[in-house]
Amino acid sequence: MTRETVMQSRIGSRLPLLVGLLLAALTLRPQVVGLGPLIPDIQASLGMSHAAAGLLITIPVLCLGIFAPVAPVLAGRIGAVQAVTVAVALIAGAGLLRVVAQGAPGVLACTFVLGAGMGLGNALMVVAVKERFSDRPLLLTSVYTAGIQVGSAFAAVLAVPIASSMDGWRSTLLVFSLASFVALSSWLLLTRTARHERPAGAFPRFPVKSRLVWVFVAMFALMGVIYYGITAWIPAAYVELGYSQAATGWLAAIFNIGTVPATIAVGIIGERITRRRGLMVAASGMVIATILLATVPDGAIAWVLLAGFANGAMFTLTMSLPLDVADRPVDVGAVAGMMLFIGYLLTATAPSLLGALRDATGNFDLVLACFPVCAILFVALAASLSKERLQHGVRSR
Repeated sequence: MTRETVMQSRIGSRLPLLVGLLLAALTLRPQVVGLGPLIPDIQASLGMSHAAAGLLITIPVLCLGIFAPVAPVLAGRIGAVQAVTVAVALIAGAGLLRVVAQGAPGVLACTFVLGAGMGLGNALMVVAVKERFSDRPLLLTSVYTAGIQVGSAFAAVLAVPIASSMDGWRSTLLVFSLASFVALSSWLLLTRTARHERPAGAFPRFPVKSRLVWVFVAMFALMGVIYYGITAWIPAAYVELGYSQAATGWLAAIFNIGTVPATIAVGIIGERITRRRGLMVAASGMVIATILLATVPDGAIAWVLLAGFANGAMFTLTMSLPLDVADRPVDVGAVAGMMLFIGYLLTATAPSLLGALRDATGNFDLVLACFPVCAILFVALAASLSKERLQHGVRSR
């Protein structure tokens, strides 16, 4: 039997777990991405201020960072498969409780618990890939990141239509929560025969002295500034340029849709090129897309689609970097936890800081200029990731 046949059979035997990871990943973004266009309705319903309503987005993004370092600790105690179960259960359960919460404090409290599940699940995906699919890291990274991107895209597209056709914003959150329960049930069914490993004594060592991991942190933060900045402010920037709200309302959805084919493409061809080349090509595409967004607004739909494609490739390849630089799953989780913790904390400030820049200058010109600058800095950092540097990595001793 050839090596390729052996690898295919191994993947075949783990197909239920692979499908389960895809379904679990689908739950990691809809309940925050889908909330954005519903915020005015939520404000009116609960009597929330703009500052309080902003917490509905800020809290989950902060949780993506805060709970990332907890993920490898949890996986080290109970194993990655069981830990993913905990994460998805938190998302589904807190999401359903948020639907019935009557006041703003209750909604925000449920949002925090939901965000904790998202933060755990986001980081646990990397650990699960290293623990169960270390022979195909990039392929499996593309599978779960595709789940994240597809979930985001569907949430962005469906949030308002569901609310309009049913009974308001609570209906949208109910649909997303029930979908999370379906994913949880499917995950439990698909992993019922998986070995529930508990790595005795495994504890993550966070590589705070590693310059390489700090490069990962900077890259992730730059990517996050671009993603959340475009999501938050591109529609508003184009309204100020004279475009209708109806025309600009689709830009964020198209941006998220564009990430999906890029993630699939990385899974298919990503192993044929080095991480450095793939990241530099993807980020160069982002440079082009964001320059065009700032200078040729009439082509906005094409430019946000290109930006989404570039972002999807950048996200998938960046999320695969911890797999390249550590041996034990728990140490991969530590690298990912540090990257996500600091990266998301920095990212969470981006929409507010970019909004403050708009207020200070009176227009979105400098805001739009920030995106290609961030993409250029990303290219420069990616250029430093030689194959030898990644292979040296952060190895167990």
